[in-house]
Formats: sequence, C-alpha cells, structure tokens
Amino acid sequence: MTSGPIIELEGITKTFGSGEAAFQALKGVDLTIERGDFVAVMGASGSGKSTTMNILGCLDVPTSGVYRFLGTEVQSMTRDQRSLLRRRYLGFVFQGFNLLARTTAAENVELPLLYRGQKKEERREAALRALDRVGLVRWAEHTPAELSGGQQQRVAIARALVTDPEVLLADEPTGNLDSERSLEIMEFLAELNDSGITILMVTHEPDMAQFAKTIVHFKDGLVDGLERGHRQRTPVETY
Repeated sequence: MTSGPIIELEGITKTFGSGEAAFQALKGVDLTIERGDFVAVMGASGSGKSTTMNILGCLDVPTSGVYRFLGTEVQSMTRDQRSLLRRRYLGFVFQGFNLLARTTAAENVELPLLYRGQKKEERREAALRALDRVGLVRWAEHTPAELSGGQQQRVAIARALVTDPEVLLADEPTGNLDSERSLEIMEFLAELNDSGITILMVTHEPDMAQFAKTIVHFKDGLVDGLERGHRQRTPVETY
C-alpha cells in the first residue's frame, strides 16, 4: 500500500460508439483524491460525472489516460483483476437502495461476503457488526418493506461497509429520500468519513454537497472547477 493519493486520474478520456456516431463523454479528466477525503461530484446531466464514477468504480474502462488506485494502474488490469479490486477495496451505495425485497436486512448485508465465498457464520457475524455500525442491528430480521426509506439506505450503506472498503462510492444516495432523511444519511456519511473512509458522492443537490470536504464540478466532459477544504456541516435542527 502506498502513502500517496488513493486515486489519480490523468488525461482520462471515454468515447462511446465509433465513426460519425462517436460521442466523447470524457475529454481529458485530471483528478487527484487523497485518502480520507469526502468528495462531492456535481454537474449537469451529460457532464461526464457518472462516466467518471463508473471508471473509478471499475465498472468501465477509459478509452485513454491513466487511472491509478493506491499507485497501481487500473486501466491496464484484466476484467478479473478489476473485479477483484472492486470487491476488495470499493463499496457502493445507490439512489434506489437495490435491496432484495424478500430478504432480511442481515441477509442483504451479507451478499458481498457470499460472493467472496465466506462461511455462513462469518457472514452473519460481519453483517450484524455492519448493521450495528449504522444503528440498525435491532432491525436485522426485518425486510425492506418493514423499514423506512432512511433505514433502507442505512442497510445499503451497511452492505457497502461489510467488506471494509477503502473507498465508498455513493451515487445520489439521498435522491429517493425526503429532506429529513436526506440530512440523516448525510450526517452519517460525514461521520463515516471522519472515521477514515474515503467517500466519493455524485449529487445534484448543493445542500448535500455542503457535507463534503471537496466539491468537483464537471462540465462538458472535463473538470470545470474544484473547491477544497469545504465542509460546512450545519446541524440538522437548523434546517
């Protein structure tokens, strides 16, 4: 493990299609993310932020440029190597929660460990620890339908945390929540970040971006602006 930045992007481009139908989604993105940062990625639809997050999450590869994760060049890895990096180092939280409806909270949280082939007892213990971390261990046997939207998103966060990731990638994590639940989730993400987890979050909401330490603005396939040392967390009761 290196002591440098956790993520480095140099000249990242991404082109979809070919010939006259080609569309260049990314046009040379340069971005450095330090360990322990909380980064909010903002920009209009089509600005390139989602394509960049897919590359960072090893869900896609760039057309050109260099992507380093802990000093290792990711764009040269095989599909299996990228999959291993994704399972070992990255956690994902989505706008739609993506929980299995007929499965308990604990079983939902266990899923990443099931894919790793861990034993049932180990999975269960790790899932309960993760649920305890998000304050939901008492709801371990409840299905998603028996939980509020905020609780469902906490289960989703527990599922992302159960593998002890280096980086948490959150795609519009408050997009399906009301204002009160959104603030609850953002306060929790900020606490996770304070505990040492690096967080990258896509959001359209300026109020949610205020919880980040760094805000990156995308426009037309490029980084259009970057604000560091940002976090201005406002107590929930003042909203």
